[in-house]
Amino acid sequence: MNFQMSPEQEQIRDAIEKVCAPFDADYWLRKDREGGFPDDFHRALAASGWLGIAMPEAYGGAGLGITEAALMMHTIAATGAGLSGASAVHMNIFGLHPVVVFGNDEQKQRWLPPLIAGRDRACFGVTEPDTGLNTLQLKTRAVREGDHYVVHGQKVWISTAQVASKILLLARTTPVDECQGTEGLSLFYTDFDRSKIEVREIEKLGRKCVDSNQVFIDGLRIPVEDRVGAEGKGFGYILHGLNPERILIAAEAIGLGRAALRRAANYANEREVFGRPIGRNQAIQHPLAKSWMELEAAHLMVQKAAWLYDQGLPCAAEANSAKFLAAEACYGACENAIFTHGGMGYAKEYHVERYLREAWIPRLAPVSPQLILCFIAEKVLGLPKSY
Repeated sequence: MNFQMSPEQEQIRDAIEKVCAPFDADYWLRKDREGGFPDDFHRALAASGWLGIAMPEAYGGAGLGITEAALMMHTIAATGAGLSGASAVHMNIFGLHPVVVFGNDEQKQRWLPPLIAGRDRACFGVTEPDTGLNTLQLKTRAVREGDHYVVHGQKVWISTAQVASKILLLARTTPVDECQGTEGLSLFYTDFDRSKIEVREIEKLGRKCVDSNQVFIDGLRIPVEDRVGAEGKGFGYILHGLNPERILIAAEAIGLGRAALRRAANYANEREVFGRPIGRNQAIQHPLAKSWMELEAAHLMVQKAAWLYDQGLPCAAEANSAKFLAAEACYGACENAIFTHGGMGYAKEYHVERYLREAWIPRLAPVSPQLILCFIAEKVLGLPKSY
């Protein structure tokens, strides 16, 4: 085993840090206050060719693996951009993986280059208000009428729907009572037609510059040629994107945790009380040292999961574990950063309170920690299914 980054990976890290450098802590503080999608940040990454890091070279991507994509997302978050910066490009990296795997050549040529170039922005329409993670019970309905499907339904917690031009949409094409197993859901990638889609933004705890929304679809017409793969097989296609998503958000969480830890250590060295830096006190040192170890351990699981995925090997247990461990380590690091700052940790100008608010995201999404524990108990330990 080799735990050292390759020269290519070091170049990726250095290049991403260079792109992120103009978007400093004050930029993200302003975005956190004012909101508004970080268009200039998105354009900078697109202009440098990074939005297609894990897309095929034939369509303008870099053709690299999830290992390199995770390194990119970790680096973005670790610069201090946190989940605000990472979420602005997150969908590009994993979201269209089902299209890469199951789309035909015409679809990939039509869809991937505009996304990689930053001309298109996509949102991911799966979660619904009354189903949560019980995806097989989705109610959004797509009824075929000739060469189109007509869609009615609702989605919730849809990121970037305020600025999206495309949507990757999972909808029911066969009623539940006429299906067996995972059949009956179909996957579409189509235009975000705002004359048929109403978007209502959800005010939330953090990450104000990357919107989250309720989406109401009323009569959206989707051409048959915008369906990905076979009708009724969409659930299986979506599963191919779940493990990469868990790996990427785990990498983002570790980056966020390291950004918080760096600020805490710097503050502990600079802040003097009773004539000496507070970092000399073990009550300050030990929580930060523990957070460093927890982040390092979680990062090892991210690397293992990404390596397994890139080798085409099973990685569900590792991807879920990476997401769980990284989210917890991140939250602990952000919390300790606030404790280190004391009362100043509660002040926005020191940035760590924003980090703690964003640290809730990887704990809650895209799957709850409780369901991850259930998955490991059942699939790894062989215990009876609990739900």
